Amino acid sequence: MAVITTTRRTERFSRTTPPTCKYWLAGRCNRNPCKFLHSLSTLPSNVHNANMTYMHSKNPHLSAEKMASSSVKKPTNCAPKAFKKPANCARKAVECGSEAMSVEKPTQCEQMDISIEKTESVEEVATVAKSPMEKSRSICKYWMTDNCVHGDLCQNLHSWFYGDGFTTLAKLHEHKKVVTGIALPAGSDKLYSGSTDGTVRAWDCNTGHCVNMIHLNSEVTSLISEGPWIFAGVKNAVKAWNIQTGADVTLDGPKGQVLSLNVGNDILLAGAEDGVIYAWRYSSDPKPESPFELVATLSGHTKPVVCLAIGCYKMLYSGSMDHSIKVWDLDTLQCTMTLNGHTDVVTSLICWGDYLLSSSYDCTVNVWVRTEEGTLKVAYTHTDENAILGLYGMTDAEAKPILFCSCKDKSVRMYELPTFLERGRLFTRREVRSFEIGPGGLFFTGDGTGLLNVWRWLEEPKVPTS
Repeated sequence: MAVITTTRRTERFSRTTPPTCKYWLAGRCNRNPCKFLHSLSTLPSNVHNANMTYMHSKNPHLSAEKMASSSVKKPTNCAPKAFKKPANCARKAVECGSEAMSVEKPTQCEQMDISIEKTESVEEVATVAKSPMEKSRSICKYWMTDNCVHGDLCQNLHSWFYGDGFTTLAKLHEHKKVVTGIALPAGSDKLYSGSTDGTVRAWDCNTGHCVNMIHLNSEVTSLISEGPWIFAGVKNAVKAWNIQTGADVTLDGPKGQVLSLNVGNDILLAGAEDGVIYAWRYSSDPKPESPFELVATLSGHTKPVVCLAIGCYKMLYSGSMDHSIKVWDLDTLQCTMTLNGHTDVVTSLICWGDYLLSSSYDCTVNVWVRTEEGTLKVAYTHTDENAILGLYGMTDAEAKPILFCSCKDKSVRMYELPTFLERGRLFTRREVRSFEIGPGGLFFTGDGTGLLNVWRWLEEPKVPTS
């Protein structure tokens, strides 16, 4: 767009109606009297090109020669920033005060006003100036440490979540390291959590207090419950204990850390660091030794097995650091196919109806469907800007399916399915590594700081305040 640099054309424009005050348009002008219009002026009749670029000065007596020469000056640092975020410079101008706006020693924001600005029309300036600045969808890192000085004017969030229809109930912070598993046994009034600090804690669901702590002398990297049994994956073993009888059992066999656990077809399955899935069958017959018998080892992955899922046509699905997903028949425990839809570590798998959902460090979520030939193919891929660490699913108070995606940027994104429209976000100081669904709309998240958060869906979604 051409810049006006001739003195004659500039003088002709300077003798017409002075320009409208930008700060008045934004509702922020604090000068009385102001040398600019506090109304929407019309363009002079001798100006025919609405797309032309104009200059104006805070000082109406500034000579035309100086105005013309200012058009070829090197732009100040504030000018390009103001072009990208005009509201920020407007706020700085208010903070400068009347003394800072002197002609003798103009501030950077004052110099910005002398520089060239491009608009389609005066009406467009009014629209841009009055439009509210959209809040960022990132949590303020200074607010997290109680050091933010902007208060309500801060463009980042001063909240641990945003969205409607849910709220936070409690924060349980006793673990010293990452919470890697959460279990809520059926019929129990206790919530169990495992951590890499080497402990499993039991929490009273009524008071929120830790009522018991089990030291395992090894990092707990996975935790689940099935019936009265609780299983914890540790190095070279799975620890199991019965909360009704008090029985305590150690299941040996795995090599390295047990990273994932699941139960299906009355079989306990454990994905280990050596790339093998170990399978134990439970026997109700009373025996002097363990009630669990190792019945198979499922080999096929070349790197650690990170996640396990059961469902979708009675199959077992395993995700690995070798970037692949393997499908196993639960009756024969044989691998039936290998899925190669990711280019990095497969971090999580969930079965939802007839769909398999997988996430990866490659920043994608794949939705797999069964074909007529009996194979699985990717029907849809959702891409995020961050690596995805985990997938969790539940329904909200209105029975809408909600997918939770724990991301590398220390947030959990909430998407409505099947549209993947974002519903809200949860924020933590460190990445969320575990998730569990409770009764009555409750759900739980555990993060890298050792914090266990308790959340609840509201019966009716919140109405945003104006």
